[in-house]
Amino acid sequence: MNDFQPVTVVNETANAGRPWLASLVGVNDGNTIRLDLTKFVEGVHYTKGTLLQGRNVLKSGIPLGKITASGLYGPYTGPTAEVQTVTVTGSPTGGTYTLTFSGQTTSGIPYNATAAQVKAALEALSNIAPGDVTVTGGPHPGTVISVTFAGAYLGEDVPQMTASASGLTGGTSPAVTVATATAGGAAGASDGTQVLAGFLLEETFFNPGSTKCGAVLLWQGEVYAKKLPIPFDADDVASTTAFIHWRD
Repeated sequence: MNDFQPVTVVNETANAGRPWLASLVGVNDGNTIRLDLTKFVEGVHYTKGTLLQGRNVLKSGIPLGKITASGLYGPYTGPTAEVQTVTVTGSPTGGTYTLTFSGQTTSGIPYNATAAQVKAALEALSNIAPGDVTVTGGPHPGTVISVTFAGAYLGEDVPQMTASASGLTGGTSPAVTVATATAGGAAGASDGTQVLAGFLLEETFFNPGSTKCGAVLLWQGEVYAKKLPIPFDADDVASTTAFIHWRD
């Protein structure tokens, strides 16, 4: 199913509602493109529709690349973000564990921690700033928690964290295991989307079940990389067809 309904422009000024856009002028440097909606992920790239507003909404500012085979656009893949998993085994019933990253050790993390608690513990380290990790999954001990390195570590092959389970209690030989699910560094794809083509200029609505829709690509202007809706490190952009000036 295709969705070729026109894009609705709801902002009257260049950067209203788009904190990632630094350009006060230059938003006329946009190209009409078509998106391959099968490449976008709910919760990451778009918000699912509701009963009152049934259409899904792609976030403005999503970095895009052009798919060579189809000529459609999808999410920019760029360098791969490192993903490490943290697994608590042995069914502990109390206590805490710690994680160590590049010589810095967290305070005690509860045996039944949520993703938010693991994220807070990591961001309290001197070498992990807010935004340097995203954490999903959990809660422990029954479900694996995944730590994705973003911000200053986006696209880098970072050291694997280590864990200490000495503070866990109860259960049978409780332990904590850290594993690298995805090593950071190399480009995540070779289909053309590893080349930055620009950014989705406006929030873009599409019908559930659609496979394509029209959109506007911002390919020239000024962008706050740290304010983009997807973790993005401008220093890691090796290939681009866009003319973007990065702002702090």
